Amino acid sequence: MLAGTASVRALIAAGALVAATATAASAQTAPDAAPPTQAEPVAEDTEIVVTGFRASLESAVAAKKNLNQVVESISAEDIGKLPDASIAESIARLPGLTSQRVSGRSNSISIRGFAPDFSTTLLNGREQTSTGDNRAVEYDQYPAEIMSQVLVYKTGQATLIGQGLSGTVDLRTVRPLDYGRRAIVLGGRGTYADLGKLNAGSTDKGYRVSGTYIDQFADDTIGVALSANYLDEPYQIQEFNAWGYAGVNGNQAVIGGSKSYVTSTQLKRLGLSGTLQYRPDPNLTVTVDGFFSDFNDDQTKRGIELPLGFGDGFNDPARPETVRLTGATANGDGFVTGGTFNNVEGVVRNDSFERKAKLYSFGYNMAWRGDDGWNATFDASYSKTDREEVILESYAGTGYGANVGAKDTIAFTSGENGTRFTPTLDYSDPNLILLTDPLGWGGSNLQAGYFNDRIVKDRIAQYRFEVEKELDGFLGAVKAGMNYTDRDKSLTPDEALLALSGGLRQLRIPDQYVKEPTSLGYLGLGPMLSYDPRELLADGVFTLIPNTSLDVPAKAFRVAEDVMTMYVQADIDQEVGAALLTGNIGVQAIATEQKSSGLVASAGTLQPVTRGTDYWDVLPSINLSLRLPGDFVIRAAAARQVQRPRLDDMRVALAYGYNLTNRVIEGSGGNPYLRPIRSNSYDLTFEKYFGRAGYLAAQFFYKDLKSFVYNQQIAFDFSAYPTPTGTPPGTTTDGFANVPINGEGGNIYGVELATTLPLGTIVSFLDGFGVTGGGSWTKTQIQPTPGAPAEDIPGYSKWVLNGTAFFEKWGFSARGSARYRSTFIGELSGFAGNRQRRRALDETIIDAQIGYEFQKGTALQGLSLFVQGQNLTDERFATVDPRYDLAVIDYQSYGRRYLAGASIRF
Repeated sequence: MLAGTASVRALIAAGALVAATATAASAQTAPDAAPPTQAEPVAEDTEIVVTGFRASLESAVAAKKNLNQVVESISAEDIGKLPDASIAESIARLPGLTSQRVSGRSNSISIRGFAPDFSTTLLNGREQTSTGDNRAVEYDQYPAEIMSQVLVYKTGQATLIGQGLSGTVDLRTVRPLDYGRRAIVLGGRGTYADLGKLNAGSTDKGYRVSGTYIDQFADDTIGVALSANYLDEPYQIQEFNAWGYAGVNGNQAVIGGSKSYVTSTQLKRLGLSGTLQYRPDPNLTVTVDGFFSDFNDDQTKRGIELPLGFGDGFNDPARPETVRLTGATANGDGFVTGGTFNNVEGVVRNDSFERKAKLYSFGYNMAWRGDDGWNATFDASYSKTDREEVILESYAGTGYGANVGAKDTIAFTSGENGTRFTPTLDYSDPNLILLTDPLGWGGSNLQAGYFNDRIVKDRIAQYRFEVEKELDGFLGAVKAGMNYTDRDKSLTPDEALLALSGGLRQLRIPDQYVKEPTSLGYLGLGPMLSYDPRELLADGVFTLIPNTSLDVPAKAFRVAEDVMTMYVQADIDQEVGAALLTGNIGVQAIATEQKSSGLVASAGTLQPVTRGTDYWDVLPSINLSLRLPGDFVIRAAAARQVQRPRLDDMRVALAYGYNLTNRVIEGSGGNPYLRPIRSNSYDLTFEKYFGRAGYLAAQFFYKDLKSFVYNQQIAFDFSAYPTPTGTPPGTTTDGFANVPINGEGGNIYGVELATTLPLGTIVSFLDGFGVTGGGSWTKTQIQPTPGAPAEDIPGYSKWVLNGTAFFEKWGFSARGSARYRSTFIGELSGFAGNRQRRRALDETIIDAQIGYEFQKGTALQGLSLFVQGQNLTDERFATVDPRYDLAVIDYQSYGRRYLAGASIRF
């Protein structure tokens, strides 16, 4: 469907009045640079060399100043050396950006109050597949050591293919011919997690090693860049999780249950990157590059699941054998802060989660820059991700089925850090805790756990051709091009019941599999029986019984997209009195065809179906920068932007199951007819630069969302669907389904203040000291639910602040950094990888680093050493039920991490 012509005309008209910037953001051409408005004098006989973190900041300032879009930038301090240990941590320090921690590490980015779904990530200007179910890239797939620069484009332009609505992140690797000299860099670091070895078999120490080689041959007509990185690091987590809060005593609320774990993660990743450039003629450059990542995230999760206020028959006077609450005390809000639960039947959980992913990315680029002003570029790329996610749950308790084994009497206190328990049973006693189905979750099936294998495949093929004519006068150049992107993503589930071999209902765990007890002391639960369920499955103690319920294949989906983008852009370069006006105006016309294949229930059976739609979008944009004397720059931008829906929201199938908490059949499905989220976006910025050394900026933005994708829960009759596993007899088929639909949008707007300021430019005796950072305030007026008041969208924080203070001189460097984000709606992953949205509390993360680089002329020239501390205040990640101040849903402690390392350059 063609975008509204009235909106297009309005944007073009507005574009004639606003000022902004633009650059060709493709892998094949370097960003257009605007000439400085005035020379920066340097004495002819003086060589000023700035290295390290200050050099990184100067490169970032130069990129922001010279590019014609509103952009934030990170540059490597040296080859293989971004300012932080991970890409996401570096990006999260940029103005208007922040991250959400998952398993203790930052791996997704929110830009300007939007969730990661609203931005896109490119590698050398090309779209990339993802290891998640959606489009959003998980940054821990990419080693920081292979990146030379990260650009975050906050405004759109016609030549930027695959751009996101909130922003576009372009990860860039080094180009050897542009680098222009030989470099050999080796690096390594050790890591220590101060929470210790929380699970038997885990470790609290790890390491990372890397190497990079860059060189040029044949009179600088051939360039080679090779990089390798290997990481083997632990992450330890203490988790509290509440099922929710149940009603009790009329108008009070008490914890409904606990599903808390200690989690030990061992992250291993091999990253390889290579680039070959050939320049047989000064006008012709051919570039071939590739990237490979082999990623293994292996988690051991051990804990005790306690059915409490949501337990079957809770406080039912007709069923005295069920869970009962006594001695309850409540605060003025009606929140129960303490008491005792009786007749509790806990489920001892020894679970494993293993995620393996291989990512391949290849590109070919041929660029011709003619002496007559005619330039042409052809680019082809292929990105592929194969991911397998195996989740293995195992259960143990005091007897098979409810009301059979020993029951516990547990005192508890609930507060701002979650709930602490005082049990009477010894959950580490192998004579008491047996492999079984303690609560009869399997119904008539003999079940002692569950196996879930999710296989995801993602493919992108992209082809692009562009021609450019350089001009003299008001228009500096005109570009026209075409891009074709073919994407295919699929999910295939494989699920099974985990049962004891030989048809046993319960079994004392054989001694050879019993490991050192796991301490749940932080919850008050003491030690618990520990074993590795994978060992028991491999040795035949457990066996898998395929889950033949038709609700399993109904979860599968395949989504295919064909996107053709045609664009034209005129670059502007004109002196206006003493100022210089640069920028561009252009338009994209995008034709999209999308199809989704899957299984849909009909009369108790599943039938394969394919559904889809096609539509057009027309996206005009204008970016202008007025570069004034005194190093002042005023920018403004207007653009029509789109964000295509989540890929898993476009699935045709409906996944469903029995909800134990709500005791109803619930489902969630996709919508293959979804259209993009569309926005008219405007930016206005004021910037003051201090040469290349620093800047001050105030950046204002406004996004008028003309449409939105929201999830609507509707009443749904599941009578035509096969009964899901675990549904008790007599359960009604009238349930609920949650499906995404297109609806009205709203607006989101805000202001970002940013600076990089070497203090030596102000006071000479502070030479070497400096600060960099920024803050943003964002306001949302988006109504995800029709007819309801505006509410926060996932990823939205009203306030985001970050800052770094540093000193760097004489080879010595020291810096401390802080990141703050106010409360937000976070997305967590539940069983089967399902998304769960919860209100996360605000957080402040403190990091610090010191280092020394041996100077030129010394025996150890080229060697640098560093020590770094992360999350020094042990900041928690917490989510809450907003109805009560103390109703904590998640409380996760990641501990502090300490790193020490070295690199040497030859």
